[in-house]
Amino acid sequence: MRVVSMVPSWTETLLRAGVQVVGRTRFCIHPPKMITNIPIVGGTKDVSWDLVVDLKPDLVLLDEEENPLEMAEECPVPCLATHVSSLQNLQTELVRLGEYFKNPTLMELAVDCLDVLEAPKPVWNFEKIPGFLEWVKPPSREYKNVVYLIWKKPWMSVSHETYIGSVLEKLGATLVEFPEGEKYPVIEIEDYKDSFFLFSSEPFPFHKKISDLKALGIEGAIVNGESYSWFGVRGVEFLREALLLR
Repeated sequence: MRVVSMVPSWTETLLRAGVQVVGRTRFCIHPPKMITNIPIVGGTKDVSWDLVVDLKPDLVLLDEEENPLEMAEECPVPCLATHVSSLQNLQTELVRLGEYFKNPTLMELAVDCLDVLEAPKPVWNFEKIPGFLEWVKPPSREYKNVVYLIWKKPWMSVSHETYIGSVLEKLGATLVEFPEGEKYPVIEIEDYKDSFFLFSSEPFPFHKKISDLKALGIEGAIVNGESYSWFGVRGVEFLREALLLR
């Protein structure tokens, strides 16, 4: 089956599972050696349907959290849309894709994800933060809550209603509570100085702005954004390692 994947996490996962991916977004960068010769047809929010049609795909793969509704509505070929907003969703969708593609590797990954879901939740350790890259400023005291930031100007965080939020909670972190329905709330950092900040390396490259962050005088760390936000094979492998399941 020839697949155009508009979801970076799924592109990596399908390629690792041996599914034939014939088109991708410009953000589909993993696995590096396998995506080199796969044509780019757009981004996660935009697409050239002419390029897609030229590839003669049997399926276009989308995700409700990654791609706009219009992309599914306008798709000129058969499409399948997943919905990954939590680890629970991920396990369900891995089973769904495994059955759809009749792919044993995807089914095995679904089992691995179930192992993650059923694993005991560890105690969050600020001295051993999963996916740690660099200190903005190490913690000098105990913190109850974590604020995970994905963007600057404006500062944008994540709530427990997101996939990232579910990953953090599985790892034992306690997220700051935001109003229901605010998945990616815009915040003022000054309002959360009683919390410890985790700055994601993507989509905003906080790791390249470390000097600006240090100047804020807040305590926090840079973490690997791919580990926390890329679901599928990358997310499952990250969690299995962090939870000592391998």
